[in-house]
Amino acid sequence: MITLPTYVLIKQCLLFQNGIGVLANIFLLLFYIFIILCHRPKPMDLISCQLTFTHTVLLLTSGVLWVTEILDSLNIDNDIKCKTMFYISRVMRGLSICITCLLSMFQAVTISPSTSFLANFKFKLKKYIIYACFYIWSLTLSFYSYLIIYVGGLTNVSETSQRKVTKYCSLFPSNYIIKALILTVTTSIDVFLVGVTLITSAYIVLILFRHQRQHKYLHSLSHPRSSPEKKATQTILLLVTFFVVMYWVDFIISSTAVLLWMFNPVIQSVQKLVLDVYPTITPLVQISSDNRIINILKNIRSKYHQIL
Repeated sequence: MITLPTYVLIKQCLLFQNGIGVLANIFLLLFYIFIILCHRPKPMDLISCQLTFTHTVLLLTSGVLWVTEILDSLNIDNDIKCKTMFYISRVMRGLSICITCLLSMFQAVTISPSTSFLANFKFKLKKYIIYACFYIWSLTLSFYSYLIIYVGGLTNVSETSQRKVTKYCSLFPSNYIIKALILTVTTSIDVFLVGVTLITSAYIVLILFRHQRQHKYLHSLSHPRSSPEKKATQTILLLVTFFVVMYWVDFIISSTAVLLWMFNPVIQSVQKLVLDVYPTITPLVQISSDNRIINILKNIRSKYHQIL
């Protein structure tokens, strides 16, 4: 049994983690908006900007206390508030998985050798990205619309007929066939996207590893520290590892909560802590690996020292 101090510690860790994640994502989001509006963005910048926006909203709707306080202070019907927040949170989680998969796929196309079949798509990346993003957003927003029907604010109905999923929300009773169908479709889509992400990431790592071996001698002379290929490989491996591990841990915790058919604030807090690791880590990894951001921060630092 988890004691109250442990539960409070988990909530504090969640708040601290979300605070860092929100700040990092907002910084990265502003950077991508600046690049898209004022410079010539790379095709990957368009995807990364959407991923950053998705993670910002996901963190804001999952565990930032002041957002909850603002919503509580507004005179909004609890049912509307519950449906809106739960729907947005689920949509952002789905978009995070889809866009991560999309990012991995387009990275594989970008670095594919000229002799590869994927190389034929390199010159139309920007066009394909716009279409792919449009379909992803449309399908995800449409797919999770069922939550508007099956999720709502807590009522006076006995708790045996509704399952509490948050402090203010519950799942309404539904047909077991419909419930099983939704769970099967959702799980199948997630498993497929995670599988594609793993395959494309393995392909990327393989290409970079071969390229690094071919140019090992040249890199050892001109770049004694670490080659760009090695740095990119480590970045991809880190992001994919966090993405896959955190997804399956979250899936196990969610499945356990569904089987228990009860609301447990401790389990929910641990699930949020796990779920928010990936959107918190991702911007930090992207910031530390993007030379454009590093150069901007160095220029700001040098100008600050000149003023002093």
